[in-house]
Amino acid sequence: MSEPETNGRIVVFARTPRYGEVKTRLARAVGAAAALAHYRTMLRDMLAVVREAMLQLPGLDAELCVAGDDDDGECARLAALHGIALAAQAGASFGERLGGALERALRDGRIPVLVGSDAVSLTAGDLKDALAALRAHDAAFAPSEDGGFALVGLRRPIEGLFEGLPWGSDTLMAVTRRRLDELGVDWTQLRTLWDVDEEPDLRRWLAGQASARGAGMIVT
Repeated sequence: MSEPETNGRIVVFARTPRYGEVKTRLARAVGAAAALAHYRTMLRDMLAVVREAMLQLPGLDAELCVAGDDDDGECARLAALHGIALAAQAGASFGERLGGALERALRDGRIPVLVGSDAVSLTAGDLKDALAALRAHDAAFAPSEDGGFALVGLRRPIEGLFEGLPWGSDTLMAVTRRRLDELGVDWTQLRTLWDVDEEPDLRRWLAGQASARGAGMIVT
């Protein structure tokens, strides 16, 4: 049986791949060149996951929303390869940029689900679960193991939700939960994910890829 039509939009939040400007915490352990190479792989893999969800859900669209100039067209080519639109992040703070991308999708008549490019544990099933949850709730969040969140989806604009949050801290999700409750938002929590920020995360991700190859799975 085919999947029902959806008016969802997956937004992949990313930085343009630049030496010394991506995965800076990881770079302190493995070097800037290795961090950049791993980041490119993570971004490519994330777009492949999004493309898989698009193939499974008729009507779903997606965009790669980047911070930084794409002067050499790398992000444009990568987005086009996966059938995904390219957009630029806009705003003075991370919260403004994130909220702006979600609100822009809502203005377009889309139900947005936004993910970070380094959420390597995310699957197409997680994206489908988020969109399904947003049929019944105004917001959906997938916490990350480091105390932040790796996915956020909204069914309607929520004023003040992302203002002054402790981005990059291990209390981000806890503070966000309190904010959601203070604002009276009907929200739901999805499964906990993990991303790659430090060297142990990298080792975990690479071990998972090696295990998948050993089991005969294709790792994109």
